[in-house]
This record gives sequence, C-alpha cells and structure tokens, in this order.
Amino acid sequence: MSRRKKIVITLILILVLLPAALMGFLYYKINTIKTDNQVEGITNILLLGTDGRKNESAYRSDCMMIVTIDNTHNSIKLTSLARDTYVDIPGVGMGKLNASYFWGKDQLLFKTIKNEFGIDIEKFIQVDFEGLMDVITALGGVDVEISKKEMEAVNKSVPSTYESYDNPDKGEMKLIPGDGVQTLTGYQAISYCRIRDIDSAIYRDARQRKVIMAIASKFKSMPVSSYDDLIKTLSPCVTTNIGTIELLNMAKNSYEILQKGDSIKQGEFPIIDEVHSKGGKYKKAGWVWRYDTNSVVVLKQFIFDDVDIKNNKYLNETDKIKLNG
Repeated sequence: MSRRKKIVITLILILVLLPAALMGFLYYKINTIKTDNQVEGITNILLLGTDGRKNESAYRSDCMMIVTIDNTHNSIKLTSLARDTYVDIPGVGMGKLNASYFWGKDQLLFKTIKNEFGIDIEKFIQVDFEGLMDVITALGGVDVEISKKEMEAVNKSVPSTYESYDNPDKGEMKLIPGDGVQTLTGYQAISYCRIRDIDSAIYRDARQRKVIMAIASKFKSMPVSSYDDLIKTLSPCVTTNIGTIELLNMAKNSYEILQKGDSIKQGEFPIIDEVHSKGGKYKKAGWVWRYDTNSVVVLKQFIFDDVDIKNNKYLNETDKIKLNG
C-alpha cells in the first residue's frame, strides 16, 4: 500500500475515532492538495455526540470528548467531559456542562470549557446518534465486550431504538444473545451507549469510548478496496468546522504518531473518586458533579504534558480540595 494511501486511511481512522466520515471530498481531491505545512504541537478537537430529535432546534450535547493529537509527546488522547459537570455557563449561570450546547451550540460550549478548564478549543466534529447508527450499520456492526447486566439493560431498550431508526439497511430486529464479546448492530450499539440506570453516567461515558474504539478497530480491519463506497455512505453523518487541508495535515501527523505503535490514551474529567468530586442534587441544577477546581491541573497535564491521570501527583494531596458552586 502506498504511503499516501496509508495517510488517507489514517485520517479516516482518526476521524472515525472522533467519530467522523467527512473524507469523501478529501479522498477524491487529495492529489490536488499541497501538503507542505505540518500541524505542530498539540491540537484539540471537540467531539460532540448529540441526541436531538426531529424538528428540535435546541438540544443538549449527550457526549463530549476532547480528542488530542499531541505531536509534542507523540500521543493521541481521548478525554470524556462528564455531561453533568457543574459549571458556570457564560451569560446563563450555573448549570450542567451539556446545557451550554442547548443555550449557545458549539461556541458557548467552547467558552464554557475555556473558562472552566483553561482549555481553548476552536475545532469540533459533531455527529448525532442517528448518524452514528448509520456509521456502525455501514461497517456491518462493531465488536464490544459487554457484561451480563449491560446486555440485559440494552435488550430492554433495543425494540424502541430499532423502531425509531429510519434506515432501510437496519435488518430484522435482534436482541443481544449474551454477554462477553458481541458484534453489535447500529441500533444495539446506540442502545449500549445510552444506558446508565445500571450504574452512572460516568460508566456511560466509558461505554461511549468503547464503541468509538470499536468503530476504529473495525474500520482498520476492512480492506482498502471497500473505502470508496464506505466513505460515500458515511460522509453525510457529520458536521465540522475543520477545513480539508487542515484535516490532511492532522492525518499526516496522526499517521506518524500511530506508526510508533502507541495506543490511544483515555481519560475522564471530573476525577470521579468521591474526593476530588461529589455527585448529587445541588441547588436548582438537578443531579450534578461538583468538582475540585484545583484538580483541573490533572486534566491540563494529561492533555498538554502527557501525564497519566491516574498517576498525577496532585491526586495524592487532599489539603487543596475546593469544590465549585
């Protein structure tokens, strides 16, 4: 396989991790694009998963992840931001992080993240759950390891998810037959991403990351000959403000990082340990995560300095904890 085609495939993989499939145009125009400029340092992209219904003009972001392409430390990171994090939304007041998107879409969410966590993000890729189901359906399903409790919870919601899924290729409705590693259809995978009544939203964030990683793994295992048709199918599923040339630059840098064999690092914020955060109903915000404002250093050091969250020295200190709100 040519190096150029490998770069294109790597870009597709990175965007699927986000997840995205915007590369139909890029794939066919790549030979006309100059690729001299490299993306240097650290690039943060906000992945937004939304669950808006038809005819809704305002809705909350159900999934928020920061994807970091880190050329300084040769790593790629995927960091979930808990949707119930208690934050100060500029111009709105205190509330849940995912409400930022409801009040001002991606721009207000950018401002909230910058003000709260000190991370300046300008790039985003957005996919709704309907689009994500289309991605997984086009891939022929994804392999995810699930527990018996998760399997039972998913099967309760599969019928309604299947019924609302408008895709002629969705096939007959099927329940998940058991626990362990299972090949999930599009509607099964989304049902899996949505469940949280068996544990908490933090576990749901982890399940969403598992599905994203499974999508990337499936994409990587597919023959190159299938990419043309697959990209055409996936390209309508996402919205982004990233330009074509910039996407190509990200691909080249990501390609070099992944060539080194490093796995994608995963993180979550707030730090859910009942020490640096506290979950519960608070004032008029409903159920939220109040977090230790000083623990933001853990998030920033993970993204910018490549310090593993679990090994951050700050977490051994308990005399500086200051919950927000």
